[in-house]
Order: sequence, then structure tokens, then C-alpha cells
Amino acid sequence: MYSPLKIFSGQNSRQLTEKITQSYGIELGKTSYTKFSDGEFQPSYEETVRGNYVFIVQSTQMPSDNLFELLLMIDAARRASAYKIVAVMPYFGFARQDRKDRPRVSIGAKLVANLLMAAGVDRIVTMDLHADQIQGFFDIPVDHLYASAIFIPHIITMNIDNLVVASPDMGGTKRANTYAKFLKAPMVISYKSREKANIVGEMKVIGDIEGKNVIIMDDMIDTAGTLTKAAKIIMDGGAKSVRAFATHAVLSGPAFDRINNSPLVEVYVTDSIPLKQKSDKIKVLSVADLFADVIKKIYNYQSISSTFIVP
Repeated sequence: MYSPLKIFSGQNSRQLTEKITQSYGIELGKTSYTKFSDGEFQPSYEETVRGNYVFIVQSTQMPSDNLFELLLMIDAARRASAYKIVAVMPYFGFARQDRKDRPRVSIGAKLVANLLMAAGVDRIVTMDLHADQIQGFFDIPVDHLYASAIFIPHIITMNIDNLVVASPDMGGTKRANTYAKFLKAPMVISYKSREKANIVGEMKVIGDIEGKNVIIMDDMIDTAGTLTKAAKIIMDGGAKSVRAFATHAVLSGPAFDRINNSPLVEVYVTDSIPLKQKSDKIKVLSVADLFADVIKKIYNYQSISSTFIVP
């Protein structure tokens, strides 16, 4: 039986979803959004989804309304008899809460997984999770994409000499090492200790950066404290230049001011999260074609394993 494909968007990811549907070659599905005076809201589909293969695109950065809107859209599609419901979450919020790192705290990422499955989602498509093990929190298929498929070809076209790949912390060494291998470049590590969340204490660089052009690789930039401090230490250590590539531009609090006042030459991010404001240093690379390609392969029951391999 033939099941038509339809792609819908949450309020906060509409710009990216429009690019995805344009790349795919179909129209964006029609929805409406009702907001009540007390803050309660209700999304609804303005066209039939009965028997359809429904893809809902929504990143779940703060506020939590973005996550709850996605849950409501999944529930609405299920109650409207959609054939399959796929949540496309370019940015998976609460991913930093992947374990109990101290007593009496929640595992937020697991709770989000439970909520999505309870709402009735059949599959998750996401990108550059803060912790890979979050895939195991789900009892449904999870397609975990990587922005490296976009970043590495772009870095190659930049033709940077004396290139060194840096990790901003110990947790990002695996990611940085993967980039270093494909770029055939050495890697250095920034070791840091945190005073508390979003506050960086001591930091130092392990490795040779003298006269090198350094690229810092990360999965997200939040307050940019770690990134800008690492950039300063790298430049103080004798590097020729420092740039950054990060998938998710959370960019909260003083992030923009820190980046603008830092020694970073450029900061490349994706449009998994819409930028809150513009900066001459911040460049955006779109993931629309990547997600459109994966959606097409999922719909046609084709392998998407090649998407996980860096070109």
C-alpha cells in the first residue's frame, strides 16, 4: 500500500524545514498554531495525514515549549491515523543530562526519550548528540547523523596550511581525533576543569601549536566560555590563527560578545538552531540537504549508512 510522504515543521525550525522541503522537492505541510492568553498552545494539522508517512522537524533547544510542541504534534499525528511518524530533531535538547553525575539529579535525556516514545513516535533522526549513548535510551530506531559530512569538505576547500585539530575538552577527543584522521592533521587537546555549570576554571593545551593554524571542533557552543578561553590559550601558546567548527549554535548569555571579542578568526556552525543575532565572525553552513537526503532514504527504505561516513 502506498503511503504519501509529508514534512511538517514546528514553530522554531520553520526556516530549516523550508530549506529541507525545497531540497527534497515537495511542499511544506500546512499547520496552524493556537496560543491562549495563559500561555497554553495547540498545534494542529491543516491537511489530512491519514495513512501518511509523517516527518516532523523540530529542534528542542530552550525554551521547553519547543519540546512540548513536538510532543503535541506527534500525538496529533498519531490520533489522526498517520502511518508512520518520524521526529527529525536536528538539535536534541537536554542531551547534556545523559547520566547521574551527582546525587539527586534527573537523567533528562532519558526522560525526553520516554516522552517521545509515549507520544507515539516511530523513529528519531538527530545530529551530533552530546553523548552517543543517548541512542540506547530509545526502544525505536535512532538515526544519528554527523555534521562532519558538511564540515570536512568545507575545511578541505579552505586549504589551510599547517593545520592542527583541537578538542576544547577531554570529552571531545574522540570527535577531534576523527576529524584529524580525515584531514590528515595532528591533534591537540585542551584540558579544563569546571568550577560549576557554564563556568570554566583552569585550562591548558596539550600538544604542539607553535606556528600552527588551529581548528577547534565541538558539538555545540552554549555560553562560549570554553571555546573562547581555549582560543585565547591556543593563541598565547604561539598559534598562527584559531578557528572553530561547532554543530549546534545554542549561543546563550554572553556568547556573542565573547566570540566577537575573542581571537577567533571565524566560527562555523550549522542551522540546526536558528541564530539569535548576526555576527561577522559566525558563518552558517546548512544541513538541509543532508536531512532531505536522509528523509528520502528512510521513506524509500534505502540504506543510510553512507551518511554516517565522512566523505
